[in-house]
Amino acid sequence: MSQFLYRLGQFATRRAWLVIVGWIAVIGIVGGVAATAGGTFSTAMTINGTDAQTTIETLETNFKDASRGVGQVVFHKTDGLPFTDEEKESISAALLSVHDLPAVDDTVDPFETQATLDENALDIADAPAKFADGQKEIDDGQTAIDEGLTALAEARVTLADGRIELAANQKKLDKGLAKLQKAKSELKTTKAEIEAGIAYLTQLGGSEAELAELNGALAAVNGGLAQIAESRQEIRDGQAKIDAGWAGIYDGERQAKEGDKALERAQRKLDRGQAKLDDARVEFESAQIVMAGATKFRVVSEDNQTATGSVMFTTPISEVETSDKEAVVAALSETATENIQVEFSQDLTRSLGGLLGPGEIVGLLVAAIVLFVMLGTLVAAGLPVLSALVGVAISGASSVALAAVVESTTTTPILGVMLGLAVGIDYSLFILNRHRRQLKSGMPVAESIALANGTSGNSVTFAGLTVIIALAALNLTGIDFLGLMGSVGAAAIAIAVAVAVTFNPAVISLMGMRILSKKERRVLAERESHHVVPPTTSSASVFATRHPIVSLFATLAVLGITAIPLLDMRLGLPDGSSEPTDSTGYKSYHLTQDAFGEGVNATLLVVATSPAPITEDDELAFQAGATKLIMNVDNVESAVPGGFSDDRTIAIFRVVPTGGPNDLSTQTVVHDIRALDAQFRSTLDSSVNVTGMAPINIDVSEKLSQALPIYLGTVIGLSLLIMLLVFRSIWLPLIASAGFLFTVFATLGAVTAVFQWGWLGWLFDVHDPAPILSFLPTMLIGILFGLAMDYQLFLASGMREAFIHGKSATDSINYGLRLSRSVVTAAAIIMVSVFGGFIFSHTTMIRPVGFGLAAGVLIDAFLVRLVLVPAALKLIGPAAWWLPKWLDRLLPDVDVEGAKLERSVAHH
Repeated sequence: MSQFLYRLGQFATRRAWLVIVGWIAVIGIVGGVAATAGGTFSTAMTINGTDAQTTIETLETNFKDASRGVGQVVFHKTDGLPFTDEEKESISAALLSVHDLPAVDDTVDPFETQATLDENALDIADAPAKFADGQKEIDDGQTAIDEGLTALAEARVTLADGRIELAANQKKLDKGLAKLQKAKSELKTTKAEIEAGIAYLTQLGGSEAELAELNGALAAVNGGLAQIAESRQEIRDGQAKIDAGWAGIYDGERQAKEGDKALERAQRKLDRGQAKLDDARVEFESAQIVMAGATKFRVVSEDNQTATGSVMFTTPISEVETSDKEAVVAALSETATENIQVEFSQDLTRSLGGLLGPGEIVGLLVAAIVLFVMLGTLVAAGLPVLSALVGVAISGASSVALAAVVESTTTTPILGVMLGLAVGIDYSLFILNRHRRQLKSGMPVAESIALANGTSGNSVTFAGLTVIIALAALNLTGIDFLGLMGSVGAAAIAIAVAVAVTFNPAVISLMGMRILSKKERRVLAERESHHVVPPTTSSASVFATRHPIVSLFATLAVLGITAIPLLDMRLGLPDGSSEPTDSTGYKSYHLTQDAFGEGVNATLLVVATSPAPITEDDELAFQAGATKLIMNVDNVESAVPGGFSDDRTIAIFRVVPTGGPNDLSTQTVVHDIRALDAQFRSTLDSSVNVTGMAPINIDVSEKLSQALPIYLGTVIGLSLLIMLLVFRSIWLPLIASAGFLFTVFATLGAVTAVFQWGWLGWLFDVHDPAPILSFLPTMLIGILFGLAMDYQLFLASGMREAFIHGKSATDSINYGLRLSRSVVTAAAIIMVSVFGGFIFSHTTMIRPVGFGLAAGVLIDAFLVRLVLVPAALKLIGPAAWWLPKWLDRLLPDVDVEGAKLERSVAHH
């Protein structure tokens, strides 16, 4: 590799303008692609396979209304008075006008929504009295029916008594009639006999006395028959009365039957009324449960001074164009008056913005000053910055272009820029420093450029490869967005290396001897004229080797104390409270929190999925059952049904916890609701899932926490292997890797103290301390590993070379430190300056990354590499360079510093 880079340096020297123009062309091509086909960046960080992300994907497929992008706008009265009717109408009209924008699907008017909520609450409050009135009417109707039934029963008794009486009278009448019939028959017989006797006597000429007697008897018989006829009339009259009585009985029974039917109809109607009332009561109980869940849910504050409206887009929020968001913000901003403050949520206002802000530019200026102080000339100081900017221009534009085909977060391109600037300056500086040292020793310019490219360029390539491997290994975590960030960062490093070994020597060749200051050129000329041999690097002891025990334990003490906050570190993702205090996202967050509670900013979307459609008749009962289960979870403020999918198999609920997005209580609520799945299945025959920004952040943080130990172990193993190959030592890789662990622990402790505990918040603009950015520890480990290996490589290479050439173990340590510490110190200061500039980035998510990297480089370079490792090596002595012979034979000879090339060039 060193020979190839040597020849590449020669080519860049001979064809300088071709190389420079080539890189400019690359910038133009990539920049043009980014400008014309560049994509958009998302603020959301998701991990495929997590419950929250899987639920979102299900909603996007089966319940598109629930997966629409939503932006929130907050209207707040600044005069301390409630909204007037005129102000309400103005806000409602503005929201209605936004509804007409092409990208907007719907808007929610807070005043209409709150009025509906209040009306529903009143209806629920009035319902018990209405139920009591209805029940009274039914009870009164039942009393009337019961009284009718009693009257009918009494009438039937009367009718039954009448039947008995009529039957008895009929019987008596029938007996009397039978007696009359018998008497009549007997009288008719007697009459016939008398008439026969009279006829006979008359024929025989009977005496008048006998005839008179017989006629008297006949008259008596006729008189009896006349009496019988009269009695029969009386019986007929009695029978008529009895028949009339029976007719009355029959009519009474008919009326009783009709009364029965009427009362049965009335009873059925009353029963239906009772059933409806009972169903209404059951429905009311369900509605009461649902309304109880929504009691504390408001979109207009109780003092009527803050209202939250919502804008629903036709696509998920990550797919909404920035111009469409800006159109919504512009339209609703017009409602702002002297008395009405209008603020917007992060979803509507956050964008990538510029890749560089004021803080980053200040960092670059500090780096340029350091370079000028070190190199003594503006021409030389400007080269590393120029090289870094060329690399950053390409990597930044490439990441924007990549976003057109791959979903990227806003942090991804900024991270690439951050790394590209830092390592681009350092890598260029390492090569430039070697070239300047060779020039000052009298080497010709062209030869010096090629040799610097073959030696220090080889070290830069190896160091860059180390960082690239560490960043690319982030893909092993199985976390897509983190893997993409690692890949983009690795690409930025690769571009920085390519620029350093091609563009850098091309520009250096054009500078010629001007790369040295006038004073340095004058000293060189005097030395050459007097044939003075350039001074060699001293092996005089440094503090770490003079006082190794003090250095070791003092450094460990500082690192240990700095790492203490790590024990309390929590992972999360930034919310509106982490935005700059003058931003609309921050104001919106706190206005909402002050008016409606912390939990409104952490609203959860609970999704209940049924295998069969939920009918409209069962809808309210289902919502009540789900609401009851959710509200039984501790620290749940409210649960509001949000509707059903078109196929009615999915129901959503918007659940507001008592805590904010990053509160431990909110994390517990998410887990507790997910733990309700068995109860949902047993009572509602459905499953339950939770999604939303807070659950997504929780899932991301937990997944990253699980991946962190694995990744750290991988990096440590890689560290041991690389240093074993490069330095052919057992102890040095162990000491350097242990030092890297101390760096990681101390850095994460410092990050926790500042961003989670709020220490020095006034200095770093940490106004609302919160959990640490979830991907930060993993990202820091990858990047700091690469940078730590860089510094260890440049420092320990000189130590090993000196030890191999016969210097004592202690002198070798001193020689290596004095040879490279100035450039390592300058490189570290530059790194700290560049990374430090990002601490004040306009993108709040990048601030802790910038701080962590700046603190990590500061700790690793100045405490671990320049003090801890040399002190430990001093205490171990010559054994620090011991390697078993069998292992020495197995390991390939890795000439990182290009020593063979240097000897070859010197020989020729």
